[in-house]
Amino acid sequence: MNKYLIGALAGLVALAAVVAGCGSSSDSTSSTATLSKAEFVKQGNAICKEGNESINAEFEEFSKENNLSETKAPPKAVQEEAVEEILIPAINGQIEEVKALGTPEGDEGELEEVVTAEEEVVEEAEEAPISLLKGETGKQKEANKLAREYGLTVCGEEESE
Repeated sequence: MNKYLIGALAGLVALAAVVAGCGSSSDSTSSTATLSKAEFVKQGNAICKEGNESINAEFEEFSKENNLSETKAPPKAVQEEAVEEILIPAINGQIEEVKALGTPEGDEGELEEVVTAEEEVVEEAEEAPISLLKGETGKQKEANKLAREYGLTVCGEEESE
């Protein structure tokens, strides 16, 4: 896969993982959840792992379809297209999957913090996709930290290059 695209988008895979950690606060996860926190974390991390693998495969396919060079950085427009066509839809899909898990009883407040941070990251991605390619933003770091603290270690892992 295009090394420049991989490097530029590495932080975005981490973003997808973080955002996949929880759903939207407006339709927050179900209050009738029967999952324990341990099972929620296990299933949430599995969703993030699968989502990351899917995103990586889509980026590889995107790179091939656009004949991106491994020695030359892709144009800004191509980078934005990758974020808008691959990453944001993937994140939204993962959010829906995790929302379907419900919220472990008693964890509503803690998950609300994670959700709020994740929503801010998604808004940032929608408003300025390229800003996310320059490295992990403060909002991403906060969302990752909150996800890891909750136990969503795959969802909150920071991408290393």
